[in-house]
Amino acid sequence: MELRHLRYFVAVAEERNFTRAAQRLHIAQPPLSRQIQQLEEELGVQLFERNARPLKLTETGKFFYSHAVHLLAQTSELESMTRRVGNIERSLSVGFVGSTLYGMLPKIIRRFRDENKSVELSLHEMSTMDQIRALKDGRIDVGFGRIRHEDANIRRVILREEKMIVALPIGHPLSTAKPVLSLRDLIHETLIVFPKAPRPSYADQVLSAFQERALTPRRIYEVRELQIALGLVAAGEGISVVPSSVYGLKRDDVSYMELDDPTLTSPIIMSMRAMDESRDIKEMLELIYRLYEEEKIPYVPRTDRGG
Repeated sequence: MELRHLRYFVAVAEERNFTRAAQRLHIAQPPLSRQIQQLEEELGVQLFERNARPLKLTETGKFFYSHAVHLLAQTSELESMTRRVGNIERSLSVGFVGSTLYGMLPKIIRRFRDENKSVELSLHEMSTMDQIRALKDGRIDVGFGRIRHEDANIRRVILREEKMIVALPIGHPLSTAKPVLSLRDLIHETLIVFPKAPRPSYADQVLSAFQERALTPRRIYEVRELQIALGLVAAGEGISVVPSSVYGLKRDDVSYMELDDPTLTSPIIMSMRAMDESRDIKEMLELIYRLYEEEKIPYVPRTDRGG
């Protein structure tokens, strides 16, 4: 059994479809099917219930999957950390969700480059869940996202809890109705949420906030990204609940208002491989806390790291 067999198996198990798994692996479907069949023959067990639609793992397959994922993650960590320890390369691949660009991330990247000129830094926009997969595959070294997701192979540090605010069209009646708004004030409006896909995402955090308070917006309009949401708000198509870092956009066709509930927040989460203790990761984390202190930005105390 080779590592590629594990990678092929995990892809099929996660996609629950041979065609999608083949596309993800950038190989043709027939060779992939043969590789999985060979793996089952070598192990002497059936890993998939092939008559099920979508494809399902057998109980044996579920056991094999949990260990295969762990082994692949360890292999990726070993490769990455060995390169760093051997100083063969100093590079850092960073994944990020789009909304983090409106906060401190650009300043963090600029300062890190200034202070670590020998490190080749590359940036990749991807959802939080894609970041988790990319970390385990070794395609990125650190990710910045918003979704809380537990994975034994990933270490997650909640950097701060960012307040949610309301974006309104200029001149909207709610902007003068009261000093601060509640979610209940918004239920008669069209609520514009983002991103539409992939899920879970920031959109689910906003929708959950309404559901937890037994509130239902009149209409929900899902869009691809934050900029589109704000453009539709400016056009009078609805309102949107956005992270407070959006203040930095300074649009003259959108107004922002505070929400009255301090628990309405969205986390900024830094993710890395669980075993990665490389110098570059440590320096980036130290830099982030240093910048937060310089900018007097509230953050989650270091003793409370996790997520």
